[in-house]
Amino acid sequence: MQLNGRILVTGAAGFTGGALARRLAADGHLVRGTARPGSDVRALEEAGIEVFFGDIADPNATEEMMKGCSFVFHIAALFRRAGVPDAEYERVNIEGTRLLLDAAAACGVTKFVHCSTIGVCGHIANPPANEKTPYNPGDIYQQTKMEGEKLAISRFMDSRPQGVVVRPASIYGPGDLRLLKMFKMISRRRFLVIGSGKPTFHVVYIDDLVEGFLLAMQKEVQTGETFIIAGNEYVPLNELFRLVAEAVGAAPPKWRVPVWPVQLLATLVEKVCIPFRIEPPIYRRRVDFFTKSRAFDISKAKHLLDYEPKVSLKEGMQRTADWYRAEGLL
Repeated sequence: MQLNGRILVTGAAGFTGGALARRLAADGHLVRGTARPGSDVRALEEAGIEVFFGDIADPNATEEMMKGCSFVFHIAALFRRAGVPDAEYERVNIEGTRLLLDAAAACGVTKFVHCSTIGVCGHIANPPANEKTPYNPGDIYQQTKMEGEKLAISRFMDSRPQGVVVRPASIYGPGDLRLLKMFKMISRRRFLVIGSGKPTFHVVYIDDLVEGFLLAMQKEVQTGETFIIAGNEYVPLNELFRLVAEAVGAAPPKWRVPVWPVQLLATLVEKVCIPFRIEPPIYRRRVDFFTKSRAFDISKAKHLLDYEPKVSLKEGMQRTADWYRAEGLL
């Protein structure tokens, strides 16, 4: 499918949406990117992207942002934040998706790619998971992303509008800060491994993910399909920590603590901090990082989309570390 016409990218001020919007603009497409008021959009404007300031859960805004667009990449979402009520996740991740789908159908959008998350599968008891693995969300973010995904699939199956769902693995690369704390602590030899370090972890480098989004839009596949987009490798956490240590020029972490005391501490800290909207220094979900396996089968995307990740985990971690250093973050 040729992307002839204006392309809407929601969440273009964010890490993933921004990378996708800039790639589309660099490829010569007319791109409109949405951003929340007050967002830093200098990189988008420098790339020649039309910026639309608005809230995807505002029906007046969604109708306006959709006008004149032939293709939609819906990337915007409310990710995990302390002190945010469940209703706000529902408003953005479910109602916002509903409004965008309504506007896309009304405006005659040709195709809609909805960004979900592998988090809708929750903990993977028998890895690797694939697109048929049952839903098993573990928190309000994953629950609302699941509901948004199910809504999108339902609309796509009725061709209102036509579209597909992309479930990215954990996203990383230059420009993202979610792994910065781990890189810093490993580089300073202060990183504690909670538990055995044997659960697996699966990520996707940002450039590979952007390519996956483009293929999901361009390939002629059945409307309503779902695709997991991730890297070629999933590794035990111990191997991940070793690769990070190598990238930052440090020894791999050697200090370990058992899981249950840290889980108990995290539970208590959350109960004290969250009612007062204080950012807890430790979360149960951060402990979950050390205890829950994430591993996914990407053969469907390879077969139907011709998706092939190009950046190895080792190379991606090195590029990320180099960017952190260049930005003075390490």
